[in-house]
Amino acid sequence: MSKRRRIAVANWKMYGKLTSGLALARRICTLVEENSPLSYDVVLCPPATLTWSASEVIDGVYSLSIGGQDCHYESYGPYTGDISAAMLSDLGAKFVILGHSERRIAHGETNAFIARKIEAAQFAGLTAILCVGETAEDLNKDSALSVITTQLKESLPAKVRMSQLIIAYEPVWAIGTGIQPSPEDIAKMHKHIRSVLGESGETTRIIYGGSVTPANAPLILANDDIDGVLVGSASLEAESFWAIAEHCA
Repeated sequence: MSKRRRIAVANWKMYGKLTSGLALARRICTLVEENSPLSYDVVLCPPATLTWSASEVIDGVYSLSIGGQDCHYESYGPYTGDISAAMLSDLGAKFVILGHSERRIAHGETNAFIARKIEAAQFAGLTAILCVGETAEDLNKDSALSVITTQLKESLPAKVRMSQLIIAYEPVWAIGTGIQPSPEDIAKMHKHIRSVLGESGETTRIIYGGSVTPANAPLILANDDIDGVLVGSASLEAESFWAIAEHCA
């Protein structure tokens, strides 16, 4: 059994207004409290508009934290519409998702750009959750391993703090599609990521994301080398998310 503490991360994406978002946070908070003490961590990543309010809801609940879904690489400045890592921290966030494929694709974020964000996030005291993953085209070309290697090497800043880093392997072709790699393929990629990270690979938490559901979570998390999950749509309903998270135990 790995000594790395497992983690279940809920990425709510652009879903949730004040009433519905806080109701979801409260319900998950209740589930955590009813099952405490947990042997794993739970992180809720709501829209930025709910960061402070959600932080207040979970305040004082052991093993439960708030995270952001993105941040700017600068601490402050004339960047209309952006949010800095320092601002997220000020609102109670402890984690931030960076390099998600939806931002790489829709916002044209490069590996070098993401590296700057990770550096800023860690400087602000946040743990960065770096997303890496191959596209269907990469998979068809049998270049998934090389793509992941490049993303890892180019997305990590030179002075990265490995203690403030989580890697989330999210094959782009599996996100929101209901299609998923086999447990064996997931394990193979996690092993590859550890090898790319070198000595730090044994202590770094590497989690899986991409159409994670209550039905497939047991198979994914049966492998001790998989340190948790990053959950998208299935995290928008408390019982659904909890049915996944509890398999991190």
